[in-house]
Amino acid sequence: MSESESSTRQTPLFDLHRELDGRMVSFAGWALPVRYGPGPVAEHLHTRRAASLFDVSHMAIIELHATNLGVCAEALETRVPADVVGLLSGRQRYTVFTNDDGGIIDDLIVAATGDYLTLVANASRREVVVALLADTLGPLGVEVIERDDLALLALQGPDAVRVLSHLSPGADALGFMEHEVFEVAGVGCRVSRSGYTGEDGVELQVPAASVEGVARALLDRPEVEPAGLAARDSLRLEAGLCLYGNDLDETTTPVEAGLSWSIPGRRRTEGGFPGAAVVADQLRDLPPRLRVGLRTEGRRPVRADAELLDHSGEVVGRVTSGGYGPSFGGPIAMGYVPPPSAAPDTVLTARERGRDETMIVTPLPFVTRRYRRRRSSDLFQESS
Repeated sequence: MSESESSTRQTPLFDLHRELDGRMVSFAGWALPVRYGPGPVAEHLHTRRAASLFDVSHMAIIELHATNLGVCAEALETRVPADVVGLLSGRQRYTVFTNDDGGIIDDLIVAATGDYLTLVANASRREVVVALLADTLGPLGVEVIERDDLALLALQGPDAVRVLSHLSPGADALGFMEHEVFEVAGVGCRVSRSGYTGEDGVELQVPAASVEGVARALLDRPEVEPAGLAARDSLRLEAGLCLYGNDLDETTTPVEAGLSWSIPGRRRTEGGFPGAAVVADQLRDLPPRLRVGLRTEGRRPVRADAELLDHSGEVVGRVTSGGYGPSFGGPIAMGYVPPPSAAPDTVLTARERGRDETMIVTPLPFVTRRYRRRRSSDLFQESS
């Protein structure tokens, strides 16, 4: 591990990761496997081909309770630009917390569950998010509860739901971004049709005391292999999905980040969330910069923080995420540049430690996203 075990928190699957020969590192204050024996490329390709199991128990699971769901939803809309009031029980959606400048404090999933809301936020922003919710939603009659008694698993890949259905008949009826409680290996789990790889798959909220049994039952299936942080990062990068702290931060607005799709018409018109005026201005006019995909002409990956130069040699932006895309078949990256430099096929230069690499602006995502919508025969494929 990169830090002593005593300085990091352990998920309930820590011992299982060690048993499976996981190489442990400290990530956002948690001890997590970065890879297993086969290595990140093999884990990545197996996810695209079959199914992989990821331990994402470091993510923050937070519940919002009030006298009814409507109170929770109206209160949360004072902090996020999503339509939470219109979110039906059994559904969930992606959104962001914004600050007064329209910057992103964190990105998250919000789910409507009976008469309360469940949020899944980033581990690195846990303390900030919990304090924000308590300070701003508490006075509105909302109780904020951290669910430290729950673990979170992600089963991702084209075989993921078929595997889960073997243990939980009926799970394949879930549509994309729907959730429901199923019994998995004898344990009640809240299962959502969602994930962070661009593949079909599910995420399972599991009682922490029972998660090892559920994980072992899933890993017992021949289609499933364990996968670590490195594969998760290359999978999400190929799918054009943002990582908080790299591609998103408090100086980046959802419009700049290409997340305008998460702001519906009512919220654009009514506002009512921090930074709404800034976001409205950027939706009406071009923002000062845009997130773009980048590919290289060479074989050397360009990493985060490399400068991006235009044809005149002027620094116009920087790379925020970069690495090798095993399914894409070459180095890929994402970064921010001004609108004039954001058109597809624009040639830029990445400068990293005094070394230059030619980069070409490329539409996102780098590989087709495959999300399942409603029926078992209806596999939704998204290429942009």
